[in-house]
Amino acid sequence: MPSFDIVSEIDMHEVTNAVDQAKRELGNRWDFKNVDADIELDDKGITISAEQEFQLEQLLDMLRMAFAKRNIDARALTEEGDSKSGKLMKQHLLLKQGIETDMAKKIVKMIKDQKMKVQASIQGDKVRVTGKKRDDLQEAIAMLREAELDIPLQFNNFRD
Repeated sequence: MPSFDIVSEIDMHEVTNAVDQAKRELGNRWDFKNVDADIELDDKGITISAEQEFQLEQLLDMLRMAFAKRNIDARALTEEGDSKSGKLMKQHLLLKQGIETDMAKKIVKMIKDQKMKVQASIQGDKVRVTGKKRDDLQEAIAMLREAELDIPLQFNNFRD
């Protein structure tokens, strides 16, 4: 029976490259000369720090542009909140990987509401969709691509 998996994954190597690219751009920008600003990548996410609020926004824009150049969906970044320590303002950005249970239930419900001839089941942090015909599966993929979801979705493990 044909099937495919719906996942939300990020290539961490590309994320590292995007952060390095944003750091290089930070070093080249004249409006950040003699400004204490930085972009750091750790295992949980990305931390950006600058002296003022508008500089944080500029760093976030640079990071999003670097993500776009590397074909990483910017929806994978979630802002966790600002903190101020001394003269620096910091903002931590989480990298979303995997589909949370609530979002997986929403995806399954969307597929069932369309009354397609496919079945969707939640398997850990991914959703598996099975059907009798390949065309039905492609119709489900097209419907999910058009849907306005806050997470980036990839469709892999397509089997006939």
